[in-house]
Amino acid sequence: MGKFGALRILIFRDLQIRYAGTWLGYFWTLLDPLAMSAIYWFVFSYILGGRSVGETPYILFLLTGVLAWTWFNGSVTDSARTLVLESKMIRSIAIPRYLWVIKSIGAKGTEFLFSLPILVAVAVIAKGQVSLQLLFFPLAFVVQFLLLSGIGLILAPLTVLARDTTNVLRIILRMMFYLTPIIYGLNDIPEKYQALAMLNPLTGIIVMYRAGFWANDNLMTPIIFSITISVAIFILGIFVFKKLERAVLKEV
Repeated sequence: MGKFGALRILIFRDLQIRYAGTWLGYFWTLLDPLAMSAIYWFVFSYILGGRSVGETPYILFLLTGVLAWTWFNGSVTDSARTLVLESKMIRSIAIPRYLWVIKSIGAKGTEFLFSLPILVAVAVIAKGQVSLQLLFFPLAFVVQFLLLSGIGLILAPLTVLARDTTNVLRIILRMMFYLTPIIYGLNDIPEKYQALAMLNPLTGIIVMYRAGFWANDNLMTPIIFSITISVAIFILGIFVFKKLERAVLKEV
């Protein structure tokens, strides 16, 4: 069995375990981002009626960002802990150890793809306009997968060697949610801070996801930032994982 076959089995197993014993199964994938989007939509559209962030329809704008964030947040959290949680399996199954990290990202990525029908439904109901820039959507998916793989390959061994990594990570992710243009757009950030915001690779990724609904003439700069940083993090992740793999095997 090749590496891709092994990865596919690990992803399928991860999803089976996650939904085992649940009544709603796959629909849990939709409820969390839908609930988050609905709350922020209500707050900014009704409680703060004078909102001036994002694009119209705002619910579609929100959901596009929240779905990308849900994949990011879940993947970073799961991949960071995977070598600790799967330690017995890692010792007993002879497959490359990095696949255990990638499978967490693949499982969450599969959930992201499963959630896209609800994005399509909201786009139709809210009468969102679609442009040819929708072709950036699959590119955003690939770039996000590379970014998450790099982050996972860095965090997974660090979590084994320093268990309080997960506590620090929880704080960082909470901060990142508000520092990433999810409930607001890149254009809502003051111009002098936009270059700083683009150092966050998720910024360009979310811009690409949204481009198909809100055509943007200034796409290339955030996209180039995002691709460059994501590839760099992926390469760094491979290096860090290989460097720490032996030390990790002594701990798991």
